[in-house]
Amino acid sequence: MPAEPPVIVSVVLPMRNAACTIDECLESVVHQTYPHFEVILIDDGSTDESLIKARLWSRHDRRIKLYRQQPQGLVAALNHALALAKGKFIARMDADDIMLPHRLQAQVEYLTRHPRTHLVATQVALFPHHLVSTGYQEYIRWQNQCLTPQDMLDEIYVESPIAHPSVMLRRSVFAELGGYRHGDFPEDYELWLRMINRKMRLAKLPQVLLKWRQSSGRSSRVDSRYDKQKFDALRARFLRKDPRINTQRPLVLWGAGRKTRKRVALLGLKPAAWIDVDRKKIGKTYMDAPVVSHTWLREYSRLDNSIPVAMKPFVLSYVTNHGASRLIADELRASGFERGKDYLMVG
Repeated sequence: MPAEPPVIVSVVLPMRNAACTIDECLESVVHQTYPHFEVILIDDGSTDESLIKARLWSRHDRRIKLYRQQPQGLVAALNHALALAKGKFIARMDADDIMLPHRLQAQVEYLTRHPRTHLVATQVALFPHHLVSTGYQEYIRWQNQCLTPQDMLDEIYVESPIAHPSVMLRRSVFAELGGYRHGDFPEDYELWLRMINRKMRLAKLPQVLLKWRQSSGRSSRVDSRYDKQKFDALRARFLRKDPRINTQRPLVLWGAGRKTRKRVALLGLKPAAWIDVDRKKIGKTYMDAPVVSHTWLREYSRLDNSIPVAMKPFVLSYVTNHGASRLIADELRASGFERGKDYLMVG
C-alpha cells in the first residue's frame, strides 16, 4: 500500500510595512520541524522594504508564495490568503511574531488525533519584556490557562481566550462559516464567537509555541475596532443567543453600577435581580429588578435547594477586575453554582 500523502498546512501571513521583523518571522517558519507547508504571504500595500525582503525569501524557498494587493486592511488580506490556500489545515501567523520550531508539528498531530476539534491554538510568550504592561501580563496569564474546549466555551465572554497568530484551523471551518467578516469589531474574536455559536470545538496546546511581539503600533492598541465598547456590543450580540441564557431560569446580574447596567442593556434581556457589594445600591431597583447582597445566592441555595433546576438562577458576572472576578467565582462555587452550567463571567 502506498503511503498516504502528508497533510499540507497553509500558513496565512498578512504583511504591511514589516521590514524590521519579516526576516525573523520567516526564518522561524522555514525552520519548522514539520516541512509540509506553504506560506501564503499577502503584502497589503507596504511602502517600506517589506516587499523586497519577502521577494528574496520567496525566491529562496518555493514554499513561500508572495502576493500583492492594494492596501485594503487585515480582513481583506486574510480572506485573499484563504482563497489562495491549498492546505487541509490553515495556520495563522503575523509578520512580527516568531514560531517556535515544533509549533506546526504539534498542531498537526493534535488535529489529526482529535478529529472532532476544529481549532487548536498554543500558549504564547510576550516579548520584548520592556513593552509588556502589567495588565497585559495578567491577560496572557489568564489566556494561557484557557486550554480545553470546555474552558473556551465557559470563558469566551471574558476576553478572547486565544492569540490569533497561534491558531491552526481545519479548512472546513471556513467552508462552513465563510471567511473573516468585515465590521466594527475584532475579526478574530468574532470568528471564535461564531465557531462556538455553531458548536465547534476550540482547544489549546499546553505549551508556549509562539512568541507574540508587543509594539506601540499593534492593532489592539490603536485600532478603534478594539475599543471596549466594540467588545461589549459584540459579546452582547452572541451572548443573547447563547442557549445557556435563553432558558426559563431567572437571570441574575452580578454588578449594578451605571457602566454595568449600560452594558447589560445591550442584551435586551430582563433580569430577575442584581447583586452588588455596595450597600448604597442594595435595596434599589434597576430595570424593575431589585439589587440584593452578595450573600443572597448562598442563602437562596441553602433555603431553596429542593427547587427544580429550571428555577435556579443563572448568573452573569459583569465585574471585570481580575482579583474581584476570582472572588466572585469562589463565592458562586461555594453557593453551589457551576461555571458554564449556572454562571458565566463577562469581560
